Amino acid sequence: MSGAEGGAGAGRRFDVRGEAGESVRLNVADLGSGRPGHRAEAVFDCATSGPRHHTSEGPLQRDVLLGVCPGSAPGSRKDRAGLLLAVGGADGHHAVLAWAEVDEEFRYAPVLLAVRLDGVLLDAPHLVVPADRCGARYVSAVTAVRLVRLGGPVPVTGQAAGVGREVG
Repeated sequence: MSGAEGGAGAGRRFDVRGEAGESVRLNVADLGSGRPGHRAEAVFDCATSGPRHHTSEGPLQRDVLLGVCPGSAPGSRKDRAGLLLAVGGADGHHAVLAWAEVDEEFRYAPVLLAVRLDGVLLDAPHLVVPADRCGARYVSAVTAVRLVRLGGPVPVTGQAAGVGREVG
């Protein structure tokens, strides 16, 4: 993490893409422009270093996506229930959330694209899921946010997809 306080202030660019393929490149400065800021206190139980306490500040991930890619999430609840948010970071780490986790008619969790971590302005946003007990879906230095739809029907059993074998 490195600060972007001084003259730069913009930070690295990252890509936000809606379900229809519309794409916008943003940076940390763009995230603060015209969007309400949110603050989240989070404690993640890190598998290697134990509990980590952080204060994150930034816009809701949902607001960013809908703000730059209006019309990305369809109107029907059932249609929105099949959407996924895929987020990638500069270190190759990826996380996936169901759109229903951040949708106001479903769970509406305050998932942030943080621009500040513990008071320090970031060069690139971090995905922060404050309700998570572990930090596996915390993505540092976000490079891409994608809204994608599950493709085709998902088989309920292995046999329906022609895979798997019978045991016994």
